[in-house]
Amino acid sequence: MSTNSAAPSPAWGPVPSGERWRSGRWSLDLRSDELADIRCDGLVVLRGVRAVARDADWLTAAPRVMHVERSSSSLVMELEIADRGIDLAGALRVEADGDQLAVTFEGAARSDSPTNRTGLVVLHPPHLASTDLTVGRTDGTELAMTFPAAISPHQPARNIAALSWADHGTTFRVDLGGDVFEMEDQRNWSDASFKTYNRSLDEPFPYTLATGETVRQQVILTAAGPTGPLAPARVPAIIQAAAAGATGLAEHAEPTTTASVTKSTGAPAAGTAASPTVLTLVPCGPFPTIAVGASTAPEPGPQRTGELRDVLHVELDLADPAWSAALERARREADGLSVMLVSPTPPETAVLRTVLDTLADVDVHRIGIVDASSHVSEPALVEALRAVTPPGIPVVGGSRSHYTELNREWDRLPHADLDGLTFPITPLFHTLETEQLVESVAMQRVIVEDATSRAPGVPVHIGPVTLRPRFNNVATRPVAAPARTGLSAGYGAHRTAADDARQACPELATWTIASAAALAVPGVASLTCFEQWGPRGVRTADGADLPVRAAIDALSALEGGQLLTAASPDGLVWAIGARRSTRLPHHAQVQDQDRNQDQDQDQDQGCGTPGHHDEVLLANLSGYQRRVELRNTGADTSRHDLGAFEWVRSGTP
Repeated sequence: MSTNSAAPSPAWGPVPSGERWRSGRWSLDLRSDELADIRCDGLVVLRGVRAVARDADWLTAAPRVMHVERSSSSLVMELEIADRGIDLAGALRVEADGDQLAVTFEGAARSDSPTNRTGLVVLHPPHLASTDLTVGRTDGTELAMTFPAAISPHQPARNIAALSWADHGTTFRVDLGGDVFEMEDQRNWSDASFKTYNRSLDEPFPYTLATGETVRQQVILTAAGPTGPLAPARVPAIIQAAAAGATGLAEHAEPTTTASVTKSTGAPAAGTAASPTVLTLVPCGPFPTIAVGASTAPEPGPQRTGELRDVLHVELDLADPAWSAALERARREADGLSVMLVSPTPPETAVLRTVLDTLADVDVHRIGIVDASSHVSEPALVEALRAVTPPGIPVVGGSRSHYTELNREWDRLPHADLDGLTFPITPLFHTLETEQLVESVAMQRVIVEDATSRAPGVPVHIGPVTLRPRFNNVATRPVAAPARTGLSAGYGAHRTAADDARQACPELATWTIASAAALAVPGVASLTCFEQWGPRGVRTADGADLPVRAAIDALSALEGGQLLTAASPDGLVWAIGARRSTRLPHHAQVQDQDRNQDQDQDQDQGCGTPGHHDEVLLANLSGYQRRVELRNTGADTSRHDLGAFEWVRSGTP
């Protein structure tokens, strides 16, 4: 199905977005308040740098870009942050000077501003995994290590003053000033980066920036020649001024070189013939079950919902008086359920028994339980749930927040008592740009390969996959428990999560196909996406289908077949399919062989192997047209032209 149009949906926006600024060896994309995809000699060396302010619950205070001034060697972005109790005004300055690029942030509090962290973050691209890294520490010593290959559950580096590594045949160094920095592996949250951030987590939080208090921090990126040594960083005047108590930004020299600003498109250069992207399909076990989440939206809902899915996933917070009403509604809307319980530790055994009694006449595909505070399956909870669960119902465990918590608490999980692992995917945790959605898909493949490799032979259940987190698992302030028992105000994520306008965009259908293609690897038993209806649903509250429903239906149609999966060479073009055995008549086999003699056949012809029926879904997350060459383990090949954010179905008769 095509989702291509002349222009992207307004809520989705162009990808990539922003303007490209160039000066000498350096260039970057200016995306709202982010300095994105920082390049040296045309190659990305940093995923981004930005000034970030987090409130007392670790939520991001939205910045406003008030003005941008560009010159041949500098870029100055005036910022205002007046959100979530944080009130700052300041500027982000970029200065290019030969082999060095300096980024300086200075912000002053206009009123007392409680914050958990305010300052610069540096994002390193994920292709640096396994690359040698030298950490210059704040005590003057150095630590030789590598960027983590496996997803690191905790900070791989702390007390950072400088980082040095090699990429694209060049040695790079980042010098950090104005605070103590640490690094975390953001692939835990499906972000495509390793993040170096200011202020150690050992320091107390939240803290208050008093009225008039100024934050001054710097990042200096230095590039050596192909074989040359790194020159010492030239510390800009702002850090020297900070030490002396100065309050203004340092003066900068007049332009001496020519810079340029262009629209950032990410597309191949005009007039060039891009070679096809090759995707090779490999059969690898059963196709995963596809499900959607039970709606958490307020009543009333659509009059007819049961035809959407045979199985719904419902999450029940047992501290919410409406949990029984939520369970009853889910029972009415599906023949089968998967259930996740949220409970304090220790649990109330009587409440667990009530839940299981209510499910006595329901086809329960699996049931799990997590702690309301740690958000993972504590051993005592799993033991209590298993004691009241009838034989034959799988008991699963994991995390309800992010893969992060499962990764960090892996050794505490009672693996021997679990029949499967589960965790959600929520890509818009740290930032809300559509670029983040697109980049997260490749990281979803990294996450699921990490999980399945650590638990071979254990069924892994992914979901719910949602755009934004369903609740804030790192909040430092408690959320008041509701008193109502009905669903007139909704429950669960409807109370604790934000809506996202991209839920209704046609492009989300393509993203969903790509996400499923990334997540469907051997060992994954099920994928649960979004909700049945409502603001986070595949249908509206009045029952109208959203474009993403077509993607869910297409994926569901592949159930029962043998999974066909492919590795994406760039994280932008993806394929997922199913193979079913069939008996082809002789004339059909001849026609199939004739088709394969033409490598430029029409996309509707698809690819297949005599004796099998293959159906494949292709998705293009690029902001421009792509030609894809689809291959399988036989001799079959087909080519497909996909427009920007388009998905298509390919199959053999």
